Amino acid sequence: MSSIASPSLASKARRPLLKSAFHGLLAGTALSMLGLSPVTAQAQGFPDKPISLVVPFAAGGPTDVVARTLAVSMTKTLGQSVMVENKTGAGGTIAATHVARSAPNGYTLLIHHNGMSTAPTLYRKLAYDPLKDFEYVGQVVDVPMTMLGRKDLPPQNLGELVTYVKSHKDKINLANAGLGAVSHLCGMLFQQAVGTELTTVPFQGTAPAMTALMGGQVDILCDQTTQTLPQIKAERVKLYGVTTMERIAALPDTPTLDESGLKGFQMVVWHGIYAPKGTPSDVVAKLTAALQTALKDPGVVQRISDLGAVIVPEAKQTPAGLHDWLKSEIDRLGPLIRKAGVYAD
Repeated sequence: MSSIASPSLASKARRPLLKSAFHGLLAGTALSMLGLSPVTAQAQGFPDKPISLVVPFAAGGPTDVVARTLAVSMTKTLGQSVMVENKTGAGGTIAATHVARSAPNGYTLLIHHNGMSTAPTLYRKLAYDPLKDFEYVGQVVDVPMTMLGRKDLPPQNLGELVTYVKSHKDKINLANAGLGAVSHLCGMLFQQAVGTELTTVPFQGTAPAMTALMGGQVDILCDQTTQTLPQIKAERVKLYGVTTMERIAALPDTPTLDESGLKGFQMVVWHGIYAPKGTPSDVVAKLTAALQTALKDPGVVQRISDLGAVIVPEAKQTPAGLHDWLKSEIDRLGPLIRKAGVYAD
C-alpha cells in the first residue's frame, strides 16, 4: 500500500490549519483596525487574575513587611489581588531564580533588596544575571542602618569607637546576620573605613544577632532601622550613628557616620521590584504606575515612616531608575566583596 496520502485526504488535513491561520489573520486585522498590537491588547487586559509578589525572605522580616504594605495599595489600583509569596533560601537567589524563569506576563514579580547587587560576586554559580534576566518595575524604599554596640561597650561616640576598635582589634567581635546579608556588607564597609580587620560572627538572621548583642556575646552590629529602632528606643544597645549621608527623621539627634569622621560612609537597605525578562513594556508600565500610586498612599507613607524607612524619589520609582541604581551598586560592592575573598557556593 502506498504511504502517500491521497489528494482528498491531504486536503482535509490542511483544512484545520488553514482555518486556524485564517482566524489568526482575522484577529490580527481586527487589532490593527483598533490601532492595537497583540502585545498592547494583552497589556490592556492586564491584570485579569491575581499577581504573585515573591519575597526572598521569611514572613515578618523587613522586606516582607514592605512587600505586604505595598501589596494592599497596589491591589486597589490594579483591581486584582497582589499576593505575597515567601520563597526563602540561599540569600534570596532561590526566589530570584524562580521569578527569572517564570512566564514573562507580569503575574509573577520579585521584590528584593541589596542582594540583587551582591549575588553576582558572592555566588560562583548564579542561575540568573540581575542585569539581563529581568525587567525593572521600580525602586521602592531605602532603609537606613545603624551602627550599634553592646550596652556596656566603653566608647561613648563614634570617634571613641574607632579608636577603641583599632586598639582592641583582637578582642572585638563584629556580628552580622549571615553571609551576604546587608549587615555583613555594612560590617565589611566599616572595617574598610577604619582600616582594621575584626573577628566577624555570622548568625542565622538579624534576630539572633541582635539577641547576642544585647546579651553581650558580641560587641558591634550594623543593621537596619526596621530591626534596631525598638532596641535603641528601649536603650538595650548603644547607638553610635546612622549610615545615611543625612540624619534621619526617626533618630534626628543621632549623627551620621559621615559627619562623625568616616567620610563618604553610606549604606542603606534598598528595595526594588522586578519582572521576568520579556514582560511586555505596557504591562511593566502598569505595574510601575501602580507602584508609584502606592508610594503616594498616605497609609503606605505612614507605615514606611514608622519603620524608619524612606520612600525613594519618584525618578527612582521607574524601570530606568532601578536599573541604573542596581548597576551602580554592582560596580561599587563587587570589588569590596572580591577583595574580602568572601564567596558562597
